[in-house]
Amino acid sequence: MMNRRNFLGTSLGLGAFSALALNACNSSTSNSNAESGTDSTASSGAAAEVKTKSIGLQLYTLRDDIQKQGIETILAQVAKLGYKEVENFGYNEGKFFGKTPAEYTKILKDTGLSAVSGHTLTGRSKQAGGADGLTKNWQRVVDDAAAVGQEYIIIAYLFDDERKPDDYKQLVNLLSKGQETARKAGLTLGYHNHDFEFTQRVDGQMPYELILEKTTVQMEMDLYWITRTGQKPADYFAKYPGRFPLWHVKDMANTPEKEFAEVGTGTIDFAAIFEEAAKAGMKHYFVEQDICKRPPLESIKISIDNIQNAKWG
Repeated sequence: MMNRRNFLGTSLGLGAFSALALNACNSSTSNSNAESGTDSTASSGAAAEVKTKSIGLQLYTLRDDIQKQGIETILAQVAKLGYKEVENFGYNEGKFFGKTPAEYTKILKDTGLSAVSGHTLTGRSKQAGGADGLTKNWQRVVDDAAAVGQEYIIIAYLFDDERKPDDYKQLVNLLSKGQETARKAGLTLGYHNHDFEFTQRVDGQMPYELILEKTTVQMEMDLYWITRTGQKPADYFAKYPGRFPLWHVKDMANTPEKEFAEVGTGTIDFAAIFEEAAKAGMKHYFVEQDICKRPPLESIKISIDNIQNAKWG
């Protein structure tokens, strides 16, 4: 299992997100590994069916492969599998995966991919290794995100030293201030959930609802984490329509551990959730599998094949 803390600082542009997945898994007392799935291929007559779904991938899923093979090689493989969009992670000190915005933009163009969104941090936590974010070099973070074509910039995670009630109250102000900077650059600021935003309380209120009610930032709903807490995505879509333009699509294994699974191999009813996409305001969705039992490139192939052959998506 890859410890995100061990990943911290191991390569330019990647290290800042090293603690995210394992900390999130620990907070829900799960050892998150992927459930196996069935690969499938659709065809129409003698010719393969042309796939038209615009499916994205959160590149954190392939963090180890990016380190070993380089971002150019990995993006080429991602595009070959049929993904159309990607979501960045790990931007720091003016670099995406060790590349300047201009260099990274060229790689995206060469592979035919669009980086419509990207993850960043608040910059408040001592555990973040001094990474840029909402409170550190925010203008540069925003400007570089715009330079590579991002439409959204997403606060990805709160470390455990920034989850006290006062931290959440401060976050509301930081998000509102950061939102103005993002808007001036043509970007939309958003927030990505894990499980703790539903299990903790701030003056009796779930932090997730505090953010929804006290700010106007958009939300990137992680369908795995919200489902794991027992909450229903449709309830939030009904209460806060139009606030959820981005989704993370990951499945939950049918095991006692409820670990991550390839999309279409687990227990989450994506068909029912996608029926509410218009009410949610969903515009883009990204496959993500924080931890995989098999090679991650195989896992993301299973996921996209299953989505392409599903009636939803």
